[in-house]
Amino acid sequence: MDEHYQQWSDLMPRGMILIGAGASIVAWSATLRASGKPFIVWLLAGLFGLIVLNTGVAFFGDAVKHRALYESKLGL
Repeated sequence: MDEHYQQWSDLMPRGMILIGAGASIVAWSATLRASGKPFIVWLLAGLFGLIVLNTGVAFFGDAVKHRALYESKLGL
């Protein structure tokens, strides 16, 4: 199997899962804020959510790059 295809198939699901998890954590931190939890609690939850979300976007972007390289080799 082509190296770029393998990288794409490894990174794409990870990126999608992390994007969803990060968005969910950010939404959860917003509910913590709305329910009156202490500043530090929802701030740390939100920061963690943004870190997870951005990691997912980075994985997704790298997966797109590998898919483009794979398809360019095939002449698609």
